[in-house]
Amino acid sequence: MGCGTSVAIENQGRPSEVDVSARQPSPTLTIKAAVLIQRWYRRYVARLEVRRRYTWNIFQSIEYAGEQDQLQLSSFFSFMLDNFTQLNGNGPDLISHLLDSAVDPVTEEVRQCKYEQIVVPDSYSGPRLSFPLSVTDTNALLSAFKEQQTLHGKYVLQLLHETQKFLKQMPNVIYLSSSYAKEITICGDLHGRLDDLLLIFYKNGLPSAENPYIFNGDFVDRGKKSIEIIIILFAFLLLYPDHMHLNRGNHEDHIMNLRYGFTKEVMQKYKTHGREILQLLQDVFSLLPIATIIDNKVLIVHGGISDKTDLYFLSSVERHRVKSALRLPKRSLDHTDVCCSSRSSSRQSSRARVDSPCSTGRMKRRKKSRLTKQSSSSSSSSSSSASSVCSPRASCRATPRHAPPSPRLPSPVNMLQVPFLDSIVSLALPEPPREELEWRQIVDVLWSDPKNQNGCSPNSFRGGGCYFGPDVTQRLLKKHGMCLLIRSHECKQEGYELCHNGQVITIFSASNYYEEGSNRGAYVKLGPELIPRFFQYQVSRSTRKLTLQQRVSVAESSALKALQEKLFAHRSELMAAFQQYDISNTGRISTNEWAQVVESVLRLDLPWRTLRPRLVRLDSDGNVEYESCFENISAGQPMPQVTPNLAETMYRYRTDLEIIFNIIDKDHSGQISIEEFRQTWKLFSSHLGVDVDDQAIDDMARSIDFNKDGSIDFNEFLEAFRVVHKVDMKEQQQG
Repeated sequence: MGCGTSVAIENQGRPSEVDVSARQPSPTLTIKAAVLIQRWYRRYVARLEVRRRYTWNIFQSIEYAGEQDQLQLSSFFSFMLDNFTQLNGNGPDLISHLLDSAVDPVTEEVRQCKYEQIVVPDSYSGPRLSFPLSVTDTNALLSAFKEQQTLHGKYVLQLLHETQKFLKQMPNVIYLSSSYAKEITICGDLHGRLDDLLLIFYKNGLPSAENPYIFNGDFVDRGKKSIEIIIILFAFLLLYPDHMHLNRGNHEDHIMNLRYGFTKEVMQKYKTHGREILQLLQDVFSLLPIATIIDNKVLIVHGGISDKTDLYFLSSVERHRVKSALRLPKRSLDHTDVCCSSRSSSRQSSRARVDSPCSTGRMKRRKKSRLTKQSSSSSSSSSSSASSVCSPRASCRATPRHAPPSPRLPSPVNMLQVPFLDSIVSLALPEPPREELEWRQIVDVLWSDPKNQNGCSPNSFRGGGCYFGPDVTQRLLKKHGMCLLIRSHECKQEGYELCHNGQVITIFSASNYYEEGSNRGAYVKLGPELIPRFFQYQVSRSTRKLTLQQRVSVAESSALKALQEKLFAHRSELMAAFQQYDISNTGRISTNEWAQVVESVLRLDLPWRTLRPRLVRLDSDGNVEYESCFENISAGQPMPQVTPNLAETMYRYRTDLEIIFNIIDKDHSGQISIEEFRQTWKLFSSHLGVDVDDQAIDDMARSIDFNKDGSIDFNEFLEAFRVVHKVDMKEQQQG
């Protein structure tokens, strides 16, 4: 060490002998180095962008596939309404209340008195509301929710009751003026993400007479704080009725809530009053306004429009009748002649007529670009505008591979053939009753998405609503003397997006929607000049310290896991299709054949060739070892009594089964009877056209009755049909 120090000291006084020209590289070398660095960086960013885009496509495709599954499940709920009484002898009970809420004969005064008599224990430390609400009450709610407190059920019921009374007085379309405020703030989907709402209030200020807000639907589902969000929004609505405005979204729908978490959240947080809260919310959601118009120039709706959207007609609909946009009003079927054929002809016809106009099986999914290219060529001659959400009672047994057209497409024989479970019902096509026309208008407004090509076509990618082109937007805006359409409904990576020559703005306020770091949230402000100003944000606790590559990797990993679960749930279909190409049974096929098979089975419209390195291996000859796409995922706790085919069916419909079991489990004990399980599964398999042997169901029901008391712990049962990622298992073992 001393030696090194002495050398340093000796060199201090000596002049440098290094050539000065070596220190200063030539300008040519500098430019070459800069070009190489720039080229490398551009390739690096381009590769990240490719990964980011296909990650986004995976998330969005799986999300929309889930919405199509929900349309199919909603038809099963309708079927259960007609059949569940036979299972327990006590009537549909909660199912009927969740899906067909009858008119409550109790007067508002009696109901209010009932809520006031609910006793709040002294041990309750949360906020105590008094009506009419004051600023102190809203501040108390915000503070309590920040501290993870829960509002007592009594105050939730009172708040919903007051909100219901207020909304009954509101019109379908709200007209606002920007002249009474400096700016109006419009927020998009929140989806149960309370942190996003609190961040908006922190950045933009609380609602007040000087700071009006419009929240454009989808307050609930997916996130874990949906009930807190609607409590806050409804409280500010009552406090500032002229300066706080709420539009209805497609998730303000009790059938959607069954699948996407809000129903479960309410029942878990309010075990005593949860059922009353959910029933009251059905009415509150159906009473939310459908649209808001600013200065007669800016139209704000949740989803979009169609070529049949009529704002004058929309202003006159009885919106409270549409409890769920997923279900066609009953009266529209009651006013139609119905002719039933035999069960045998039904089965033959439903298989032959795979393009039934009202099939609610999983529709063939296409890319928006592919769909709109096809529709744009024919939109000038005919438009199909209307919602592609069908009457759930018109369920059929069509396989998921076929793509049924919209129910508004004209029938070539002027008759609508609706395949029921046990018959084919021929419906004449007279002028639709008003209830159906109202339903169609609301569905289009809540479910539609814009497209780049002209025309209007069924939104088969989601399974509901329409794709509307720039010409449809321009025509409606011109007709009503407007200049701008603001909508939400679609997650955007930057939180907002402009299309249709700037005439349509999509605003989405739930950041990290798919995964931590997947997208920003945003809100838009409009002043008297009606020039939009966008504000972006991202609630983040962990991603701030991550690099761009790390953030992309986190989201990509989550998306690929979801995609692998899809592959695993369709393993038997995929293997059968793979083996059709693999005649010699080598376990290998070409990349092109692999991509074609996966797309034909899953119908997700993903770039499978780009994703191939992330999902399967290649052999030395460049062929795909197709069984390797199942290697990184396995069953959670496989049950030996369950056949592989039945197990795969359970994996595929695990979410649907969980929803159904939670409805049957009225006391939320986690237990259902063997008979309920057996009959429900038979109905479910019959409804979906899933060929499962009754004896296999009976054997499985008996085998999972572990203590032989006639009841099934279906939480343990569902846990057995959960897929496990082997990478996660290795990480847990190493940890």
